[in-house]
Amino acid sequence: MTAADSSKMTAIKMASAKIHISQPTPDGTLNIALDTMRIGKQALIFVGTKPGAEKTAEEIAKKLNTSSPELDELSLYILHALTQPTKQCERLARCVKKGISFHHSGLTHKQRTAIEDAFRKGTIKIICCTPTLAAGLDLPAYRAVIRDLKRYGNEGMQWIPVLEYLQMSGRAGRPKYDTEGQAIAVAAAETDKKRIYERYVLGEPEDIYSKLAAEPALRTYILSLVATRFVTTRKEIFSFFSKTFWAHQYRDMKQLNATITRIIGQLESWGLIAAKDDFSGADELGGDSEGKVSATITGKRAAELYIDPLTAHHMITCARNASRHAEGVKDAFPFLLMASTSLEMRPLLRANSKDYETISEVLVENEGRLLQQEPSIYEEDYDEFMNSAKTAMFLHEWAEEKSEAQLLEKYNIRPGEVHAKLQTAEWLLYSARELSKLLSLKSVALELTKLSFRVKYGVKEELFALLKLKGIGRARARRLYSNKITDIGDVKKADMATLSQILGPKVAEDIKKQVGQGLKEDKGQLSLTENDE
Repeated sequence: MTAADSSKMTAIKMASAKIHISQPTPDGTLNIALDTMRIGKQALIFVGTKPGAEKTAEEIAKKLNTSSPELDELSLYILHALTQPTKQCERLARCVKKGISFHHSGLTHKQRTAIEDAFRKGTIKIICCTPTLAAGLDLPAYRAVIRDLKRYGNEGMQWIPVLEYLQMSGRAGRPKYDTEGQAIAVAAAETDKKRIYERYVLGEPEDIYSKLAAEPALRTYILSLVATRFVTTRKEIFSFFSKTFWAHQYRDMKQLNATITRIIGQLESWGLIAAKDDFSGADELGGDSEGKVSATITGKRAAELYIDPLTAHHMITCARNASRHAEGVKDAFPFLLMASTSLEMRPLLRANSKDYETISEVLVENEGRLLQQEPSIYEEDYDEFMNSAKTAMFLHEWAEEKSEAQLLEKYNIRPGEVHAKLQTAEWLLYSARELSKLLSLKSVALELTKLSFRVKYGVKEELFALLKLKGIGRARARRLYSNKITDIGDVKKADMATLSQILGPKVAEDIKKQVGQGLKEDKGQLSLTENDE
């Protein structure tokens, strides 16, 4: 019996078992959560959306009167994970105080880690989460409750894949924590019960397909193979891919080789690889010419940066367009739009019909400064471009020192998502800078360096000098600047009383030490002294 067969037999046994759960409320999911706590166990409740996970956690928390010093302490930590707590932080802290939590990609890393650790310790009893929690985490959940088995897609509401169901149900009863577990699928109506049983308990998992079938992955791997000199000829490229799982699934080697030949042609036309000896394709594999290939300098650097070759081509084109401006592009938005139209930035913020007018106004303001062609409203990729523009606007507002609470309010983007997007943007801007340096576009590289720093810290350029001080972030730097302390020299000149009032005594003392000034005690009073060095 295979592992898959064993898993299915276990699932069938569990499905036929009778679990008696009291029904104090009309909400089945809520009843399961309350029953889980009654029997002294823990549960993961999988919900299809972030707002759904948050609402479900709040509904459970409202029914509880639990409290403890540990929960109070954890709640306070969750609330102040950000310098300025958002509404999401406040909602999460209230739930955690009752031993309930929600968990999704919109939380900060600190919040997610704290919740996972508290669940392992048994402090948190129920986590309402999106399916992302099903991958890679080993948690002591006696029950895995799958509330939402349908998801909105291109064709409306559709059943989730069997593989995803198995991944979520497999979180129940982990060997490290329990000898058994219960996976419970919640049916929205009586008519769904039989369907769920047949589709998920008795159903076969979907086939797994090679990711090389997607062009971004294929062209990235081809460039990487050539750049590292793992292959040096087209013949070796064909030979390598003929042994992959992709080729095993594809079977039509002639068509597969034609696809590879086309992508090699793209990489060559983008200036990322150089081909020697004319080579027309798969039919000439037995000929004298092997079609030597090698990576160009930019191609090698693109491979080292782990960016899609199409992204590298896009960045090079935009950088060259920027260099044609008289003084180079000094505006942040065009470069942020360049980053946001890269495949790596997906998923993008979704622009709805209400956003289009505001986005169009921003695009008009930047007319003549954009580094890429804006598609026509009638073109197929227009909506995607508007999504990219909205994402660029969000990045720009962050760099203009808008708070996470303001971004959540305006863009409905949660703190965890903010930081994930910022990390991606920083990586893409760094990559664009590296390619610009190779192309000797010094002014463009300089602007990208500044913008990368702004995106990393969420500040205007005027705060750069203050950010050199350890313990000074965007909020403290802005407070100092607003009080006319604009650089290290001003910090040295400022008296302790002023700095303490702005930053607090402890931080003020620390930054004085950093600039070479310490405190000495003189007849019961503290005064500044320059360090000997």
